[in-house]
Amino acid sequence: MAIIFIKDSTLTFAERLRIIFKGVLEPIVIFLNRIGIRPNTITLLGLLGNIIAALFLAQGSFLIGGLLVLIVGPIDALDGALARLRGESTAFGAFVDSVTDRYSELFILLGILVYSLGQQNVRMSLLVYIAAAGSVWVSYVKARAEGLGMSANTGILTRVERYIVIAPSLILNQVEVGLWIIAIFANFTALQRILFVRNQANLIKKS
Repeated sequence: MAIIFIKDSTLTFAERLRIIFKGVLEPIVIFLNRIGIRPNTITLLGLLGNIIAALFLAQGSFLIGGLLVLIVGPIDALDGALARLRGESTAFGAFVDSVTDRYSELFILLGILVYSLGQQNVRMSLLVYIAAAGSVWVSYVKARAEGLGMSANTGILTRVERYIVIAPSLILNQVEVGLWIIAIFANFTALQRILFVRNQANLIKKS
């Protein structure tokens, strides 16, 4: 039985951003390559930056933590671009990048959770949990779909959009607003992807 692979033909928001900022990223990537920085180094620096940000968030220093998240976020676009420039793009490299992205996001949410528990803020703690669950589900649904030969690269609140929500909400000290948005729309995105995969599975069943 042939597997029917459906791909969303529209560019994702992250892909559009990479095209828009290509002229900005290229000189940076060329410079990093010239001084001998490797893609995995960039990936690990991004993770370390988010861990440090999480430590500030756990203490309630949302401005500093948010600024760190804002600064570290674009690194996600640099490691892949640097790997392509060096001709070192590999499946394992993409895997490591994806895994560190998940860890980075969960560390940020962990920092907020530690703070909210210390403040005995039950509502914020629950929001962090629901937001984290939604973020994990968004990634898991995509990974599981691709493991079955299908696509799930769709939805209104992927990782880039979640980063764009959480960084300003931290800097502006509107943390709960950002958590509400992620808690609702990350889980909605997971549902979008589940339905998208179901449509593909139905087509496979009919073939």
